[in-house]
Amino acid sequence: MKKLLTAILLIGIGITPAFSKEEDDVVPVNFPKKYTREYIEQIKPQYKSVGKDEIFYVALDMLKNTTGDFSRKAILGNNLTERPVKIEFRDLGSINKDYASFDALGWKKGKRLYIFINPRHKDAPPGALAALLSHEALHQDEYNSLAEETYAWTMEASVWCEILKEFPESDDDNLHPLVDRENTLKQLFEKGNYTNKYLKKTVVQNEGYKNLPSTSPGFEDL
Repeated sequence: MKKLLTAILLIGIGITPAFSKEEDDVVPVNFPKKYTREYIEQIKPQYKSVGKDEIFYVALDMLKNTTGDFSRKAILGNNLTERPVKIEFRDLGSINKDYASFDALGWKKGKRLYIFINPRHKDAPPGALAALLSHEALHQDEYNSLAEETYAWTMEASVWCEILKEFPESDDDNLHPLVDRENTLKQLFEKGNYTNKYLKKTVVQNEGYKNLPSTSPGFEDL
């Protein structure tokens, strides 16, 4: 009887659920105008296998018709595991304290690939996340190298340039740290006349990569 009375009381005073349908329909202001609620619902079946966050669906969709479409397809399952890559925001320091400041981390557990994104990027423009994902999707095994990172950084920079041409609103004037990262890579890419010249130097000098071998399977040319 107590449960019934409580239910009646709640209805009587007009308490509404914490998340109303109207709130669910709201699209974040930093999504490109193309990505309306209706459009996001249309693309959701294509991307829901990678995770639950809609910003990843938008980011992956933005990779279409860019150099990063290879990475988009890899994340959807066209990779060495032949399974979709799981993407989620994760406290990277909980994996290893040395990873706490990383922007993202590619991870392999058993036969499953993961991409963990630092939670500080939850409110990043999806275009910046798209560029970051194009990089991380290239790491598909437990091996890494300076050549692989150089290729991945160059991919990321190239994709960011393409994203900005199609969705210029993705650049928020470095208001977000991930946009700052992407613009830094873009500057190095442009300085090297759209080659990996300066990106490679940056990778080789990166303290986090000091123990990496020069090459790894699939990335034999540094």
